[in-house]
Amino acid sequence: MEKNRMKAFFIMVVITIMALTGCSKTDNVITPASGDNILRLVTADEQTTCDVQKTTEYYTMPLNIFERLVETQTNLDGTSELVPGLAENWDISDDGLIYTFYLRKGVKFQNGEEFKADDVVYTFERMLKPETNALNQDFIMAVKGAADMMEGTTDKLEGLEVIDDYTIKMTLEDPFAPFLANLATPGVSIYNRKFTEEAGDQFGLMPEKTCGTGPFMLSKWELNSETQIDAFDGYWKGRPKLDAVNFKTVKDADTQRMMFENGELDEFDCDEAPSQIAYFAESDKYKDWIKVGNRVGTTYYSINQGIEPFNDVRIRKAFQMSFDKQQLLNTLYDGRGTVANGIIPPGLIGYNPDLPEIKYDPEKAKKLMSEAGYPNGFEMDICMVTDSPDTLRINEMVQSMLSKVNIKANIVQKDEASWYGVRAEGNLGSYTSTWSADFNDPDNFFYTFFAPQNTVKRSFNYDNPEASNKVAEARKMNDQDERIKLYQELEKQIIQEDAAWVPLYSRQHIYVVNPRVQNYVVMWNGWTGNMYYNMYIDNTKAPQ
Repeated sequence: MEKNRMKAFFIMVVITIMALTGCSKTDNVITPASGDNILRLVTADEQTTCDVQKTTEYYTMPLNIFERLVETQTNLDGTSELVPGLAENWDISDDGLIYTFYLRKGVKFQNGEEFKADDVVYTFERMLKPETNALNQDFIMAVKGAADMMEGTTDKLEGLEVIDDYTIKMTLEDPFAPFLANLATPGVSIYNRKFTEEAGDQFGLMPEKTCGTGPFMLSKWELNSETQIDAFDGYWKGRPKLDAVNFKTVKDADTQRMMFENGELDEFDCDEAPSQIAYFAESDKYKDWIKVGNRVGTTYYSINQGIEPFNDVRIRKAFQMSFDKQQLLNTLYDGRGTVANGIIPPGLIGYNPDLPEIKYDPEKAKKLMSEAGYPNGFEMDICMVTDSPDTLRINEMVQSMLSKVNIKANIVQKDEASWYGVRAEGNLGSYTSTWSADFNDPDNFFYTFFAPQNTVKRSFNYDNPEASNKVAEARKMNDQDERIKLYQELEKQIIQEDAAWVPLYSRQHIYVVNPRVQNYVVMWNGWTGNMYYNMYIDNTKAPQ
């Protein structure tokens, strides 16, 4: 998921959003909770839909309303792993082509329907049908026949076979090792056939048209004002300890902070105001309230090997040495993160903390440039999309750093369409971006950037066919340990030896949380949002 890429927007037309009261779980209407057992949060960005098949960014509500066959679990040490979800276990054939999932029995949707294998079939086929206009098909494109469904030549997904109500077999076109990680993404949340068909194109647009198997139900959605999810009494793991999670819509970060300090909110997300991190971290009152998790993303500068003098590895290595990455991290994010030396960020499966350090060394950079025939430096372009103050700030800092090694960097601003158009042709100069994990597997980084068909589209023009082909081959390997070993070897080759891009840092996701909130864990994700099932309120720990 790229921070500065064009976002796909699903346009919602809502005539009336109703605040609901009364009724039972069987007709999907609940009584909104009240009192001191509500987690009080804020959001700056109004969601457009709870239908995860039609969004690539609004995942907070769906993560708590719906569930997936496989889930990603965050461990206390910040690592993550794939664990059973609606599927309690599975088998994978020796050739990596057939996945047999054994589903949990007795799981109820919030409309009272029992979860069965047919709901999995319905979810996958709905996503692939052209009339759905879904956005997340990539996560299930490995299933045999998926391309045919998307093209409209069939209305049945060939690779799905229901063995019985609680067993489903999935056959892939080719071995695809990241398949389980793909199924753990919000975009592959499982829907109930009966409810979703009855809801039609209104599914996910209002409380009475939203239904999953998760621990919370959507109970209130007042546009640009307030959203609330309430505990689902029939949840298969047991009712949440929280009665509800309430989100106020407040766009201004200063207002959010004021509400938090006034005790109106239980959480302040420092992503909304990175400049405030130091204030909270140095405060005697708040420094012990800070909760930190991995952002599971890497901020980087691209290198286009198709533009001279970057076709020379000595120039690329000199370029890498010209960035004072710690200074960037300190200035922009109060040092809250990890300086990067590779591709895989902390929190992602396969992260290697022991990569050799790419040191900031202007003198050595100038020496390498001289050896490459550029003793007086050279001129280059740093390209960015117009009207992006945060990007301009980092580019101006980097421009100053590069000047110290006699690289004259021109900051070139383009409108969004032009920027992406030139990049897709492979002709864009260096640029900065952040890639956050869509799914918990190194493939999401390596294949996205360095596979043969992708490196030109990113304007990297990475010129090592042997390494690029290994990136493509890695996704077909069944032995996970061998895959991770290969990725770590490729990481050294691509970054350390070939100097194919400049890894800068991986940020932390920092929250300031009221002590009355217990069991607060910053969940793994490369998206945004959290899961609230295991959290609870202890008002005896609230500040007086």
